[in-house]
Amino acid sequence: MIDTRTGNTQQKADEVSAWSLIKPYWVSEERGIAWGLLVAIIAINMTVVWINVRLNSWNADFYNALQNKNVRDFPHLLLIFTGLAFAYILLAVYGQYLRQMLAFRWRQWLTNRFLEQWLGDKAFYRIERDRLTDNPDQRISDDLQSFATTTLSLSLDLLSTLVTLVTFITILWTIAGALTLTPIVIPGYMVWAAALYAIAGSLIIQKVGHPLVSINYQQQKVEADFRFGLIRVRENAEQIAFYDGISTETTNAKTIFQRIRDNWWMIMKYTKRMTFVLSFYGQIAIIFPIMVAAPRYFAGAFSFGVLMQISSAFGTVSNSFSWFINSYSTLVEWRATVNRLREFKRVMRSTHIREETSPATERGGINLHYTSTPALTTNGLMLARPNGTPLSRVADVSIEPGSRWLVVGPSGSGKSTLMRALAGLWPFGDGTIDAPVDAKMMFIPQMSYLPIGTLRAALSYPSPGGTFSDEESREVLRLCNLEGYVDRLDESAHWARSLSPGEQQRLAAARVLLHKPDFVFLDEATSALDTENELHIYNTLVERLQKAAILSVAHRESVAMFHDYKIEIERALVEA
Repeated sequence: MIDTRTGNTQQKADEVSAWSLIKPYWVSEERGIAWGLLVAIIAINMTVVWINVRLNSWNADFYNALQNKNVRDFPHLLLIFTGLAFAYILLAVYGQYLRQMLAFRWRQWLTNRFLEQWLGDKAFYRIERDRLTDNPDQRISDDLQSFATTTLSLSLDLLSTLVTLVTFITILWTIAGALTLTPIVIPGYMVWAAALYAIAGSLIIQKVGHPLVSINYQQQKVEADFRFGLIRVRENAEQIAFYDGISTETTNAKTIFQRIRDNWWMIMKYTKRMTFVLSFYGQIAIIFPIMVAAPRYFAGAFSFGVLMQISSAFGTVSNSFSWFINSYSTLVEWRATVNRLREFKRVMRSTHIREETSPATERGGINLHYTSTPALTTNGLMLARPNGTPLSRVADVSIEPGSRWLVVGPSGSGKSTLMRALAGLWPFGDGTIDAPVDAKMMFIPQMSYLPIGTLRAALSYPSPGGTFSDEESREVLRLCNLEGYVDRLDESAHWARSLSPGEQQRLAAARVLLHKPDFVFLDEATSALDTENELHIYNTLVERLQKAAILSVAHRESVAMFHDYKIEIERALVEA
């Protein structure tokens, strides 16, 4: 449905890139705090790099002192190490603390924005209705947390690695000297050896581990599907027990878990290969620098302490060159997370565009206009399925304040779909709906949503729990034959499980009485009640809401007496 108050939304959703996920926070209203924390973290990282440089030169002095049995300098060198080590520990602790603070603030900001986009403009409903993506809950809770933490960690580690690389390349180039292979002289040969060693390892790792990106993406999906299936069993425990569907649910759960097992074996397979390469690479790195530096050491070009300094500097340079290798597993998981968030964001952006371009809206769709007139009117309303197949035609009506309407038509003709169209949830079809711009409307389905929390909050929904006074709340509970709950307003429970279907429908009626809407739409809202309670609820609504228009979908003849007009729903002929 197109809401004319929001203007034309014909432009297509942009492609979502990783940068479009990263950038917004750093230019948002929180950019001051974000950049302040980032600068502090970078300053700490640079100080840590400086400490590592000092430790590298300390290595040469310390091992030379050991080789020369220099007792005089030994205590002094231990004192220097103690100071550097203490500073390193302090900086490492506070660096991690500030990283966690910044990562959580970023996650919090992202979560708020994604929640606004998911819940805003009823995108969450359209996503579920059209099954546009899987497990949005996981993407908002788990993926955003992983995205913020991992992006920050990878970025800061890469920056620190680059600074370390530049610093230690200079040290290694200077102290290792040139290798002479007559008539060739290779200046800074240890640097070139470290670079070639890391590049070769990176290429091999990329070739071996590249499939892990898609496999990790799939693993996140199947894990979420399994968790969702278990939640469904928990939420529908009584119905499953009544049907004795335990064996079926067990089979379903095992089938879904089998997908986890199959995908996990793929992860194990490629991880095993990658671990072989990483372990081989890491073990060779221990002895490789000494092997390369050994010819000049044995030639007397430098002392044992300098050899240890070269070995340490080579390890640092090689490790910096190997950032891609060392971070590959994290990069794989990060890429899978980014892909899931990109898909989710693209779907949220495109939900309204999807409706405008679907087969059912090719002729314009159902247009909702908000006007200053007090009546709710329909004109040429035709309901269709999402694929464009005509469902039913609705006679033109004008629902005035205080009028009572009963929707009638054969089963499956689209009576509930009409309710969705009037609520702005069903754009598929043709025609126009004109609604009063300032009118307060309430749509009551067969089973109303009851939030977990206090009875007061469940009764007041969608308004906040403290909107209505205790006297008002208790009065409507009594009016709807819920006297047993008048003293339980502050009791917290899972009310959808605690209340019987009939009690839930009476609570929904009490909710209507509390909010006093201008238009009430009841879709089988009293189907779980006995005749006496149903007549009582309708009689109470009619008496208490005399100025409100009431539109009902109901099958019992006893309800008809409370309505003055009928809306005929006719099945539409399927076009050849």
